Amino acid sequence: MTPSEVPLAILDEAAIDAAPLRRDPYDFAFVEHAIDPGLKDNVLAHAPAIPDRGSYALPDLQYGPRFGAVIRDLLSPRFRGLVERKFDMDLSKYPPAIVMMGNTTGHYNEGHAHPDSKHKIVTVLLGFSQEWPHERGRLRVLRSADREDCAFEFAPEFGRMLMFRVSDHSWHGFLPQKGQRMSLQLCYVDSEWYVRKEYLRHSVSAFAKSVPLLRKAIEYAPR
Repeated sequence: MTPSEVPLAILDEAAIDAAPLRRDPYDFAFVEHAIDPGLKDNVLAHAPAIPDRGSYALPDLQYGPRFGAVIRDLLSPRFRGLVERKFDMDLSKYPPAIVMMGNTTGHYNEGHAHPDSKHKIVTVLLGFSQEWPHERGRLRVLRSADREDCAFEFAPEFGRMLMFRVSDHSWHGFLPQKGQRMSLQLCYVDSEWYVRKEYLRHSVSAFAKSVPLLRKAIEYAPR
């Protein structure tokens, strides 16, 4: 059995494959249940503990085997094949990088609208929040840099997935809201150099957030 033939252990391949590709305002697909909701408690019991706001590089996080099974699915050739079919493109030469967010403070500079780095080819976002009852803090697909110019939004709850082709107008963000907002971002990027750069950047940021005075400065730093 080749790597691309190994079935996914946790992710719902049929649901991901069936999600329609939407073209407005850019190429994206949304999956309501990329993971069976019945697995939520089991998977979240093994999820990493993320102490502060912002994103953390996957290599810096500790997690258990059930969450690890999700990560293996996401990094597998079979999942990459699903994304390739969705966007009709070859991602075999683009390495993946994963970072995670654990919570938000509600400060004004969180969730700012951005189209993603030019080094990213496709971005996949997967929710891991136990629940998200707030109106604000929902991830928004945007038509412009204005966070109110929203074409689609969803709560970052367990198993909900958004994937999109990165372009100069793939704007997305969310309105600031304090809460335990756990989500994962997988990006296929243009080089291993960029993977190392991103992981180092987030590692340095994680260290800074472990120092109280630096953490406070980061929380209020302008974007």
